Amino acid sequence: MDSINNRIAEELGVRPQQVAAAVALLDEGSTVPFIARYRKEVTGSLDDTQLRNLEERLRYLRELDGRRASILASIEEQGKLTPELAREIKLADTKTRLEDLYLPYKQKRRTKGQIALEAGLGELADGLFNDPTLSPEGEAARFVDAEKGVADVKAALEGAKYILMERFAEDASLLDKLRGFLKHDATLSARVVAGKEEEGAKFRDYFEHDEPLKSVPSHRALAIFRGRNEGILSSALKVGDDAPGTLHPCELMIGERFGLKDQGRAADKWLAEVVRWTWKVKLYTHLETDLFGELRESAENEAISVFAHNLHDLLLAAPAGPRATLGLDPGLRTGCKVAVVDATGKLLDTATVYPHVPKNQWDQTIAVLAALCAKHSVDLIAIGNGTASRETDKLAAELIKKYPALKMTKIMVSEAGASVYSASELAAKEFPDLDVSIRGAVSIARRLQDPLAELVKIDPKSIGVGQYQHDVSQLKLARSLDAVVEDCVNAVGVDVNTASVALLARISGLNATLAQNIVAHRDANGAFKTRDALKKVSRLGEKTFEQAAGFLRVMNGDNPLDASAVHPETYPLVQRIAADTGRDVRSLVGDSSFLKRLDPKKFTDEAFGLVTVTDILQELEKPGRDPRPEFKTAEFQDGVETLKDLQLGMMLEGVVTNVTNFGAFVDIGVHQDGLVHISALSEKFIKDPREAVKAGDVVKVKVMEVDIPRNRIALSMRMSDTPGEKIEGQRGSRSGSQPRQQSTPRSEPQPASNAAMAALFANAKQIKKR
Repeated sequence: MDSINNRIAEELGVRPQQVAAAVALLDEGSTVPFIARYRKEVTGSLDDTQLRNLEERLRYLRELDGRRASILASIEEQGKLTPELAREIKLADTKTRLEDLYLPYKQKRRTKGQIALEAGLGELADGLFNDPTLSPEGEAARFVDAEKGVADVKAALEGAKYILMERFAEDASLLDKLRGFLKHDATLSARVVAGKEEEGAKFRDYFEHDEPLKSVPSHRALAIFRGRNEGILSSALKVGDDAPGTLHPCELMIGERFGLKDQGRAADKWLAEVVRWTWKVKLYTHLETDLFGELRESAENEAISVFAHNLHDLLLAAPAGPRATLGLDPGLRTGCKVAVVDATGKLLDTATVYPHVPKNQWDQTIAVLAALCAKHSVDLIAIGNGTASRETDKLAAELIKKYPALKMTKIMVSEAGASVYSASELAAKEFPDLDVSIRGAVSIARRLQDPLAELVKIDPKSIGVGQYQHDVSQLKLARSLDAVVEDCVNAVGVDVNTASVALLARISGLNATLAQNIVAHRDANGAFKTRDALKKVSRLGEKTFEQAAGFLRVMNGDNPLDASAVHPETYPLVQRIAADTGRDVRSLVGDSSFLKRLDPKKFTDEAFGLVTVTDILQELEKPGRDPRPEFKTAEFQDGVETLKDLQLGMMLEGVVTNVTNFGAFVDIGVHQDGLVHISALSEKFIKDPREAVKAGDVVKVKVMEVDIPRNRIALSMRMSDTPGEKIEGQRGSRSGSQPRQQSTPRSEPQPASNAAMAALFANAKQIKKR
């Protein structure tokens, strides 16, 4: 364990003692949010990001150690474990290196080399390898034996060749050297499969594509792998010169490893053939598979990281707050679904209206909506951004104009995932008698009030703010996104008396069963008056209370500290601070000027260190403070509702919907998100788009290119850029745009819009193929 802790400490740049403390807490069942918030003294203030990385590496290294023990036991059982081999296995620091060392001892199907050994050809192979002056044919003649399956000289040499090939191909040092060489010098080559040109048009960027393996970005790698999986593309690793008679560099490395080179001796030509076959038959495919696997894993990790960052920003988007809201789920033929919720999100009223084609009941709809808004004192109108959203936005604008006394504000809301929630078991339990489509309008209204509280009801993968989310490990993706949701919910905290089961289930230490038990207890006994009353909830024990209490708020309860992030275990400290300053606890809470004058060092003791005291004083200043930003929204320009309304140079306001490695997608209200390439996000050079924007940001953009046939919009956040001119700092990506609903099925032509784009704004007349 010490070696694992030391390695993680080195990787994270922290002390081994910090890692050991965090590992012990994790092993005891503590959650990352709890450790990050309430065990800073123990871990030396490791934050949630460090702890998540620690948790992931701990899982990997423990799996590595488990595999190491299994391999050592297997080789020991075979009686082949030498001190040198044991040392190498114990020093192996990756799963790849471990498997390379195990390769010669792995139980496998009967190979040609094994058959040759059984036929007694090992002596022939060793003889020619050790003494290349021997004649291959002359030596092989001595081993011809029809009863052993060696029919002639050719068969004998063939068997000896396979013996050496397998020996060479299972050499761990050689594999390590070849793998390193290929990582640095190989080229990833993609070609279209003959006859698939038309069917695979969305992959046309890769019909004839070559790129150094070491520099392939994640989105291009995943696009190529998807094209290969769909049978459109073939891919291969290429290295060296393929010209006839030219020695492949990897063949030279194999020869060098085993001291083989052509000196004109009798067996040199035959040994060269062994080396050539070793590379082409045994090693090339093996290493290509390994390196493609590494590339895919790296690309998946990057794609998952992109998704996680976007999800984090979306979940922590500014809430409009507890205000009565009318939700509109736009539609044409089937009408617009309407739901009114009160300030707490409780459903008050529903309706279906038909303002658009084919019924065109515009005036009737305005009258219905006005009546609903007046009846329920609606402050906000939330409009889903799907089909007919701009038409419905115009409807809401006219409603507000006609009824100024109602003092309403309209906001366009992302409806990504709303349909998933509508059809979910959770929605069915909450609204068993409500039509599925109306449930979507409820979700749209609530996600304006509090995005976090509503979006936790949806599988985070369905929110669709990632790139190539269907092409990555779904287990890894789910684990990463679940961690993001957990961190976001606990960063904000929840009101235990109003939170849904879905929201409570994300609190540190709780699960769906305990969340349901809390709600059931609340329904049966009324609102919780104290945090301590949570201990009466069925199956909520002391350990769970410890993990969860600090993140559960009891508003307007018996103890003012219960509405803050101060943990119950530190209440005695707050009481001591109050006593020492001659104040009562209730008067201390929120008295910022007084609390800032206190010296935290005066209140430290053996139980509570300086970090804990400082945190508590800060929390008392602004109890239960929300880390989310102030609410604001974009104003879409009137008259700009479709791609045809866009003009080059037009300056618009929009909302960032997705951030990828190559830029950001922005909703400007035309049903098609435009792309701001990374080189157009800032006047200064940036390496990561997140340095400039995050999902949910309201930004000002300039229209640079519009390609109506392919639904492409290229935007810039640099107002000095001129449409059609090459953007300074562009770095190998093409312009593009993406459909509003980003959680696309596999068949969606997403690779093109996500592909790195090689001719961005090269000139106004040409936007290169996706």
